[in-house]
Amino acid sequence: MTLDLSGLAVALATPFKPSGEVDLPAFRRLVRHVAAGGVDTLVPLGSTGEAATILDSERDAIITACLEESSGRPVVVGTGHNATRQAAALTRRAQELGAAGALVVTPYYNKPTPDGLVAHYAAIAEAAPGFPLIAYNVPGRTGLNVTPAVLARLWENPQVVAVKESSGNLAQIAEIARTLPSGKMLLSGDDNLALASMAVGAAGLVSVLGNALPRETTALVAAARNGNHEEALRLHQQLLPLMDALFLESNPIPLKAALKLLGLGEDAVRLPLVPAAAATRTRVAEALCLSTDGTIPGVL
Repeated sequence: MTLDLSGLAVALATPFKPSGEVDLPAFRRLVRHVAAGGVDTLVPLGSTGEAATILDSERDAIITACLEESSGRPVVVGTGHNATRQAAALTRRAQELGAAGALVVTPYYNKPTPDGLVAHYAAIAEAAPGFPLIAYNVPGRTGLNVTPAVLARLWENPQVVAVKESSGNLAQIAEIARTLPSGKMLLSGDDNLALASMAVGAAGLVSVLGNALPRETTALVAAARNGNHEEALRLHQQLLPLMDALFLESNPIPLKAALKLLGLGEDAVRLPLVPAAAATRTRVAEALCLSTDGTIPGVL
């Protein structure tokens, strides 16, 4: 059960047609674009992939397309759900389809106790024996923060190999890094905190930005991991306007606007999300230019 998650993983968007159907050709184009940018790991069906509104009947085709276009990169599938049985079934299916691991968000809405959270991940691990699990802490979406003390209990499960930490709390991130057991991995879940998180001990980033600019995001993560602080800071400052623009509205609304500008799909999102406001589109377009060479790059 070995899975190297260091470096750059990209939380892939799921393109939709204007009718609302999954646009698999556009998704394949996006995966090829991201893979060509040199990223290390691909993550379909997470928050950025609008997994909450993806039907179970649509998941297999998305996972299979990602595996087929991955150019051999590990594919870690988002399988989180607030119903433990459902999360276990989704995780088992990802394993059957050939994924390298699962990104499992903490249960939302239920507000489990620490004992319940530990039992949740144990049940998922039991349903997919030997399958690496990445715990995903994103309290802004779930209403639940996994503290370092609770995470220490999750680390006792050998299948929980990493945490995607999106609390936005650098002090918490630093404490997780300080107490990280051997063989476990800390990943930043926020583009704008990636440099700071790696400075205190994170091994990599699970990125939204990497959908749009995979090559530049790869360069940022590589510079930070290699100790090239001056270059890492330069790239962080160059990319920061786009990092910020991509969260002017709920993710992935602004990202979908960026992908449309890049020719990587429509800007359609599924209700209850709606497409980006005009002001957001303007900011995204301006930030794309600032983050590249002054022009919005086209994607063939």
